[in-house]
Amino acid sequence: MSTLETPTDPRYPIGKFEAPSSISRQQREDLIATVEEAPRRLREAVRGLKEQQLDTPYREGGWTVRQVIHHVPESHMNAYIRYKLALTEDTPTIKPYLEDKWSSLPDIHPTPIEVSLQLLESLHVRWVILMKVMTEQHWKCKFHHPEMGRDLGLETALVLYAWHGRHHVAHITTLRNNKGW
Repeated sequence: MSTLETPTDPRYPIGKFEAPSSISRQQREDLIATVEEAPRRLREAVRGLKEQQLDTPYREGGWTVRQVIHHVPESHMNAYIRYKLALTEDTPTIKPYLEDKWSSLPDIHPTPIEVSLQLLESLHVRWVILMKVMTEQHWKCKFHHPEMGRDLGLETALVLYAWHGRHHVAHITTLRNNKGW
């Protein structure tokens, strides 16, 4: 394993995403609970930060805390829509987006982080309700990810987005620990 693949790499404070070959029903419920708590964990991670701290990159060359806060609901909105597409179409091809460019759009800095925190909270309420009522057949649905060049099942997407929320919270909490904030 190279240095870039270890949890000491500031890009991956909880390690790189690894998709399991399968998950149990209990693991699925635990992952849904992780998605459900992501908005609270993100809000706690930024509690009390000043404007200057929000504009601090979590690592050299990385996004600022503010960009991370706005990125998470943007990413999770895409995930929610991918779920809806997969549940209503036969393996739809999803539209990837350029998250680096999204994070540099002119609305990022002037938008208060509270807007994105509330957006994430509301979005996750809807998404978690959906996931909790999905049947075993629903969980077998897939979408095609053209950048990955493969189909992605909704269970794998659940693992990915549970990791994604924890991943970005860790960017912020690691920065806070390193800076003594």
